[in-house]
Amino acid sequence: MLRLPLPPLLILVGVALAFGSSGCRKPPAATQTAPANVTVAKPVMKRLAEWDEFTGRLSAVASVDVRARVSGYLQSTHFTEGRDVKQGDLLFVIDPRRYEAELARATAELNKAKASFELATAEAARAGKLLLTQAISIEESEVKAKSRIGTEASLAAAQAQVDQAKLDLEWCRVTAPISGRIGRKVVTEGNLITGGPSGATVLTTIVQLDPIYCYFDVDERSALKYRELARTGKRESALYQSIRAQMGLANQEGFPHEGTIDFVDNEISATTGSIKSRGIFSNPGRLMSPGFFARIRIPGSGDYDAALIRDTAVGSDQGRAFVYVIGADGKATQRTIAVGPMEQGLRIVREGLGADDRVVINGLMAVRAGAVVNVEETTMQPAVKTAAATPSR
Repeated sequence: MLRLPLPPLLILVGVALAFGSSGCRKPPAATQTAPANVTVAKPVMKRLAEWDEFTGRLSAVASVDVRARVSGYLQSTHFTEGRDVKQGDLLFVIDPRRYEAELARATAELNKAKASFELATAEAARAGKLLLTQAISIEESEVKAKSRIGTEASLAAAQAQVDQAKLDLEWCRVTAPISGRIGRKVVTEGNLITGGPSGATVLTTIVQLDPIYCYFDVDERSALKYRELARTGKRESALYQSIRAQMGLANQEGFPHEGTIDFVDNEISATTGSIKSRGIFSNPGRLMSPGFFARIRIPGSGDYDAALIRDTAVGSDQGRAFVYVIGADGKATQRTIAVGPMEQGLRIVREGLGADDRVVINGLMAVRAGAVVNVEETTMQPAVKTAAATPSR
């Protein structure tokens, strides 16, 4: 049977009925979401000063190149390399026989000069008595007196030679000029070494380890900030007195070493745009050595009252830090805050929080401003760090 197409009017009526029936349906009822479960804690209120961190290198307070003062063959060594020595300890002995002979010769010359001086003194005294009786002429008496003065000068020269010979003999025994840790011996026994004021042979080095310096560079902006704080009376300046400093090594957590800043250079480097500064720290165990990398921090502000919260409680909205605060009605309010650096595992909040504010520290992603939440209260503690899993080999 041949089927004829439906008239266009019937098609339009069918479409209208379809839309009408769908429009009469009621929309589904809106589902109500349960309040989010969050953990809140009150900030830790503390009066503190912020710290500025820098990097530096450790350096010895005193470092000495031990050099020979006299020339000769190195005879013996009397220290253990890499160990501590005390000032005055014997380190090396240079063959002293040449200098013993020189001392003996100078002593003989001194005795000869003493005899000549004593003879000239006696003759001058006798000539003085004879002059009173006019037994000798004035000219002869003056010759005797001048001869005595000449022998006295010779005696002083001979004494100086003896003193120098004794000093050279003493310098054959090379002793530690300072207390500290000694390095390796650069020259071994049997070698000829050169002494003297210039070009003397370096035998070893000694560095003083307790206390120890930490040198670091402070950028120009920070230096200007510190001077402004000093000008306004908010913080003392290291330019005029020692200030507190803390230091930590590369393998240490935090800054366990306490010290002071005892030196600030007198100009900003035109090359680096920074100023050289120095901290001094005790090193009783002598575990810190010159050349180690170190982290150092100094007070970067005056003392003020701050709130401390978990860093994970802080959110960011277009560069502005905020937290969620739960009111007495259980509703969440977004609060803009001004944050500072970390302090003992907690984030410093300079402005925006009070001691009684309940800050969301867990469940932050489920909170919306104005929403009611279920609250569980706890105390503000640093977030526990989870150890990274060790891959199996």
